[in-house]
Amino acid sequence: MDLRWPACRAEIALIQGERKRIAFERAKRAPFCRGRLDRIDGSRLDDPEVWAKIPLLTKEELRKIAPKEFQAQFCIQPQAAVVEYWRSGGSTGRPLFYPRSAEDIEHSLLCFRRGLAVTGATSDDLVHISFPLGIHPVAHLYARAAEQCGIGTVWCGAGTNTASEMQLQLIDELQPTIWAGMASYGLHLANLAESKGFDLANSSVTKIIVAAEPLSQAKRQKLERMWGAEVFDQFGMTEGALIACEGANRTGSHLWSDLFFCEVVNEATGEPVKEGEIGTLAMTPLWNNTVTPFLRWNSGDLISISQEGGGEGPWGMYPLLHHARRTVGFFKVRGININHPELEDLMFFEPDINEFRAEVYNDGGLDVLHLLIELKRGAFEDAATARVISNVRQTFQVTPTITVRPTGSIAREFEANVKAARFIDKRG
Repeated sequence: MDLRWPACRAEIALIQGERKRIAFERAKRAPFCRGRLDRIDGSRLDDPEVWAKIPLLTKEELRKIAPKEFQAQFCIQPQAAVVEYWRSGGSTGRPLFYPRSAEDIEHSLLCFRRGLAVTGATSDDLVHISFPLGIHPVAHLYARAAEQCGIGTVWCGAGTNTASEMQLQLIDELQPTIWAGMASYGLHLANLAESKGFDLANSSVTKIIVAAEPLSQAKRQKLERMWGAEVFDQFGMTEGALIACEGANRTGSHLWSDLFFCEVVNEATGEPVKEGEIGTLAMTPLWNNTVTPFLRWNSGDLISISQEGGGEGPWGMYPLLHHARRTVGFFKVRGININHPELEDLMFFEPDINEFRAEVYNDGGLDVLHLLIELKRGAFEDAATARVISNVRQTFQVTPTITVRPTGSIAREFEANVKAARFIDKRG
């Protein structure tokens, strides 16, 4: 199958120069962009200073468009050209629904076919797909791309599509070699398998593909330990597609720079940061922009990009994207910032913790950090909770309250969500 690998980096540069101009001209056709691009010299877009004058586009700006006006204001083709709508992920704010043309879908599926190729997947594999099946596109695209590659598929969806116990039964009976889903749901299935006495670590699954939520090192290690499989992290967004995929050497995610022009910028100024430094991802689709002309989309992701280290294979020429997670969320508790990623790492590195959720609420004028936890089977509750309290207090100078929940109860509350609501501020 032709995956349209460029011959060299020089070819990628030529593609970017040509397609950036097309993306710019398409964006100018959208009524929403009137006034935004008037002073940009479209003949000089390869000049970084000129390109940087294009304003970053944010989700909050698009949310200001009334839903019934979105087609007329932001889209550049009539509804007759639309073959699908994709829901934009995210756990906060009004969701957005983006129309896609048949041409957009064709280019998007190419990204997912590449994503399977870099993991070493072949027609000998069978992939069990546990991403949520619905208007969010990720499950459909993995499944359709796999089938285009001649790879067998099991379209399970998440727990509300196919019950989690049935998913474990299917893994046991159908013997898939690849499991694809959100990391949080993968942990839930592993916890459920443990409670049911199913030895998931010795199942047929040898590879795990995760996407749609940040993957910390702690979560990766926990998944690999509980599944006995190698984890591949893949990164995308509804405004583009699957834009960067981890390959066999797992030194970073290969960024499809011939399909997306990605910048690492200072969010406040829009100016580029130095190579290797962390900044905000600004993404411009170069091909799948025939209806929604995203230009310098501020994804809210903190990343860095390096040009070297891609390894062997036709994807070795691509730059590597390192995801430093979404713009860091935090709780402020009694004047102390508790960063969500740091708290998540602390909890998942604790071997007796299978799952957790964090809440903050106000009790009589005092902020309370409340951790709801599920324990590994056979763990001693008093000892485990004492370690968690001690570690949180030592790390954040805040003493949490702990509630131990039955195995599987926390994950079932958000297993069907595209983005798990692990951190909840109840203070209003």
